[in-house]
Amino acid sequence: MSIELAAYGIKNSTIHYQLTPEVLTDSMVEKEQGEITSSGAVNFLTGEFTGRSPKDRFIVKDEITEDAVWWDGAINIPFDSEKFDALYNKVVEHLSNREVFVRDAFACADDRFKTKIRAITETPGANLFIYNMFIRPTAEELADFGSPEWTIINAPTFVADPAIDGTRAHNFSILNFKRKIVLNGGTGYTGEMKKGVFSALNFILPVQKDTLPMHCSANSGENGDTAMFFGLSGTGKTTLSADKNRRLIGDDEHGWTADNTVFNFEGGCYAKVINLSAEGEPEIFGAIKEGALLENCAYHEGTKDVDYTNASVTENTRVSYPIDFIENIAVPSVGKNPKNIFFLSFDAYGVFPPIAKLNADQAAYLFISGYTSKVAGTEAGVTEPQTVFSSCFGAPFMPLHPTKYAAMLSDKVETSGVNVWLINTGWNGQGKRMSLKDTRAVINAALNGELDHVDFVKNNYFGFEVPTSAPGVDSDKLDPASSWDSADAYDAKARSLAAKFKENFKKFEEFATPELLAGGPLV
Repeated sequence: MSIELAAYGIKNSTIHYQLTPEVLTDSMVEKEQGEITSSGAVNFLTGEFTGRSPKDRFIVKDEITEDAVWWDGAINIPFDSEKFDALYNKVVEHLSNREVFVRDAFACADDRFKTKIRAITETPGANLFIYNMFIRPTAEELADFGSPEWTIINAPTFVADPAIDGTRAHNFSILNFKRKIVLNGGTGYTGEMKKGVFSALNFILPVQKDTLPMHCSANSGENGDTAMFFGLSGTGKTTLSADKNRRLIGDDEHGWTADNTVFNFEGGCYAKVINLSAEGEPEIFGAIKEGALLENCAYHEGTKDVDYTNASVTENTRVSYPIDFIENIAVPSVGKNPKNIFFLSFDAYGVFPPIAKLNADQAAYLFISGYTSKVAGTEAGVTEPQTVFSSCFGAPFMPLHPTKYAAMLSDKVETSGVNVWLINTGWNGQGKRMSLKDTRAVINAALNGELDHVDFVKNNYFGFEVPTSAPGVDSDKLDPASSWDSADAYDAKARSLAAKFKENFKKFEEFATPELLAGGPLV
C-alpha cells in the first residue's frame, strides 16, 4: 500500500510506511538516535523535554469548541484558528524534502468506537512509539484502512517563533477538532502524541457517544470482574494493574460505555521505569525486550545494562511496549462487569489510610479533586512535599468541565453497584512509604470480597469507611493515626489536608450539586 502526503502539504519526501519494529530500531541506531541495550530494547534520549509541557498544550477555539470546552486558561488554553493554519503550513514545509515515517493504527479496542489514526513522524523512534502504543491493524484492516479520522503530525526538530506563531515557547502540542489534527513540534517527548489522542477522545466520547473516558488502568479476574485503577503519575497505576493473577486490559486510558463495558484506548503500555526491578514489578521488567522503546535511561558504567535507579537524565524514565509483551492480557482489550474502582493517591502527609471505602458522593468529590503529592527529588525545586490536585486524575487531558466527567462517574457508580476504594500508596505518619506488598494485599482483599465481612470505622475528617482488618496486613497499619507520635499531631495534619481539599474545590462549587458537595471533608 502506498501513501501520498501531498494532501497534507508535505512534498517531495521519502515516505517510510508501516515499517516493522526491527527496521525502525535499525534506523534509530543508524541515525545515532538510539542504542540497543543488553535486554534487546532500544534506548533513546528525548532531548530538552523529558516529560509533557502542560503550559504549551493548546486547543483551537472554533465553532466546535468555543461553547463546549472548559476554557480555564491554565489547562485548556485557546489557540487562534488562523494562527494554527499558518503554523501547520510551516510544520509541513519543514517535513517536506526529507525522510518521514508514516503509520496507520487504531484507537479504542471496542469495535463500536474504533478510531482510525495516522501518525506522520519526523523520527523512526516516534514511529516505533506509535506502533507500540496504538492498536496495530491486521493486513486486512490495513488494506481497507482508507482515510484516517485523526492525524498526528510530529516534528520534534521544528522550532516555533512565539512572536509570529502564537505559541508560548518554541515547543507546542495543539489539538484542532475541526481539522482533526494533533500537531506537535519542538519536543522529542513521545508521550505528547498519545496524550493528544487521549484529549481528543475525552471530548468526543462524552459528547457524542455517552461514554466516560478515564485516565486509569484496568484488569479483569477469572470471573470476568473488571477493576479500574485511577491515579496520577507515580501513584502505582501501571504497577498495580499488572497482576499475574488477573488479565490486563490496559494501563492508562479507557472508556466506560453506557452498556457497562470498559475498553482500552490503546494497544500498548507506557510505564515509568525509575527503580524498576524484576522482584518488585516482574511483568513490566519482563516486557523490556527487543521491540520495547526505553526513554532517557542511563547504564551501569561500562555496560549497556540499564541502571533503573539512575535518574541523572530524569526521574521520568519510561518504556513503551505492545500490550502483548505482558503475558496475562485480555484479548481483545475489553472488560465487562465492573466491580471495583481504586483511587490511588500518594499522600505524603500520612493522613489517608492504606484503604478506605467511598460512597457515590465521596467518589465523585475525590474524583474531581484528583489528589496526590509531589515529594522531594521528583522535580527540580521540590524540596518538601507539595499537595497536587488534578481533577479526574488527569486534568491536563480533559477538555470538558470536570463536573461533566464526575457526574457521569457518579451515575455509573450508582447504577452499576461498583465498589469505590481510596488507596494510599504514599507515606504514613513516620514518613515511611506503604509497602507494595501491603498495598497489593489490601487491593486483593477488596477484589476477592474479603472486606465484605470485616468491620469498618468512619474517618472523622473525610467521612470514608476504613476497614479494621484485612488479610495479610497488620491491623495497626490500617489506622493512619496509629503511625503518628500523638493524636494531636495527626489531628492537626488531617485538618490541614481537609482544608486544602476545600480550598481547591472552591473553583468547582458553582457547578456542583448538593450531593457532590456532601462528599467533601467533614471538618
